[in-house]
Amino acid sequence: MQSFIDYRNKFILAPMVRVGTLPMRLLALEYGADLVYTEEIIDWKLLRAERHTNDVLGTIDYIDKTDGTVVFRTCPEERGKVILQIGTASVDRAVAVGHMMQNDVAAIDVNMGCPKDFSIKGGMGVALLYDRPRAKAILEGLVKSVCIPVTCKIRVMPDPEETVQLAKELQSTGISAIGVHGRTKMERPRDPVNEDAIAQVATALHIPVIANGGSQGFTRRHDLLKFAQRCSTTSVMVARAAEWNCSVFRADGPLPLDDVIRRYLELSVRYDNSPSNTKYCVQMMLRSLQESPMGRRLLDSQTMQQIWYGEMLEVCSITDSNAGFLLLLTSDIWELGDYCRETQLRYHFAGIKGRRACRPRTQSENGETGTDETEPATSKKQCLDETHKTDPEPLNEENVCFIRSNFSDDNTLPKSKLYLHAIRNGLARAQYEVLQKDKLFRAIIRFDGQRYTSSFWEKNKRYAEQAAALVCLLKLGEESSDELIRNGAMLPTKTTSGHDALEHKDEQKRCSEMDGERSVLITVTDVIAAAKSC
Repeated sequence: MQSFIDYRNKFILAPMVRVGTLPMRLLALEYGADLVYTEEIIDWKLLRAERHTNDVLGTIDYIDKTDGTVVFRTCPEERGKVILQIGTASVDRAVAVGHMMQNDVAAIDVNMGCPKDFSIKGGMGVALLYDRPRAKAILEGLVKSVCIPVTCKIRVMPDPEETVQLAKELQSTGISAIGVHGRTKMERPRDPVNEDAIAQVATALHIPVIANGGSQGFTRRHDLLKFAQRCSTTSVMVARAAEWNCSVFRADGPLPLDDVIRRYLELSVRYDNSPSNTKYCVQMMLRSLQESPMGRRLLDSQTMQQIWYGEMLEVCSITDSNAGFLLLLTSDIWELGDYCRETQLRYHFAGIKGRRACRPRTQSENGETGTDETEPATSKKQCLDETHKTDPEPLNEENVCFIRSNFSDDNTLPKSKLYLHAIRNGLARAQYEVLQKDKLFRAIIRFDGQRYTSSFWEKNKRYAEQAAALVCLLKLGEESSDELIRNGAMLPTKTTSGHDALEHKDEQKRCSEMDGERSVLITVTDVIAAAKSC
């Protein structure tokens, strides 16, 4: 049965690369957006992904089979309102994506407006406007193949009449609506938006036209309405203005930016969003304030805990022009840090399949590669060199990841510390062996008759070696598990006894009093108790 979306009279979050992920989409809906677009996702990335039901988060995840990253995540709160934008230059791949995704999104949009070189060289984005037979074939293929609405988003052509003719041709494919960005292929955000060109398209078509490109003049919902009226449309799509302050959609007016950032971070933790993506979005909100003390510390953070805590014990000085903007006061940061740690631990103990659980694809006995976890473990083997299983030297393994911002300079890096340890004790230097499978790396160290490795698969060779060195230092007593847990490199386990936890808590308090630090002390026992009460 064909589903339907009325694209008239809508406030819409536009597709934005690295911004239109689940937390931002949910935030936009909370603030009053009617529909939300995903960031553009290239067709082959989706086709390389596998669909998983995430019972811990209550989401549907599409996971890249080669590195375990989340390509697309959605939840019931946006059902019927989330529109998948794809980048494609192939009818077959577009149709395959449509079949794959149509039960998890409300509609599919084809990007025909991106002016970036990556898209154009691949025949995608705005390149499709200059290859109309291909553009129409993609849209027609999707319209005929899926049971959800199909749309596209274009840019205006230098000649307004050519824009109208183009839009009419695309309308003839059976699409449900068309988004029009009021700048040409060569124009950028600093150039004025051509509202008249959008209006000409809106007047000429019988399907809804969504006006886009007016963010420079948007500070509140009323501005969106005025822009739509000037473009002779009833619907408007907002990109950068929503990126800067997503509460631009609110009927009651925008909120202070610190409130928006705080709510965005809450949603990012709730839905286990990538720390790097979360940091990027907060950077975009901060804009010129990235160079403030708090902004600089944010830039140095790599984990969600560091983004929350941020080591930010000083309140930024705000200029008079930003007097209404309070950058996450210290006490609030600590409160959010508690929430982050509690949530992450609750997910960890519930068995969430996060980045730490990522492994290379497995190989069945008949040689087929896959990731289907429903098969018995005995029927599969990891795609690793089997000789490591019979190596006479013991293998010491911990799930430790390497976070560069935890180390102030090169001399404090794990490999450097292990080298100095060998020199001081008259031992041979550590020997490193790196395994690569798919796009993941794992290192094994041979040192003083033992082998050491991290079960965390890193995304590059250098980090894999540093992670293995951390494991070695941990086993040698040169690093402490408490410190690694505190800085996010390790996750705690459930094995901590109540007695040990109390002793550990007392020791933390003594250290805190000696150092004169202002900090909130959270033990595993505290967090588990809090998690059970939720």
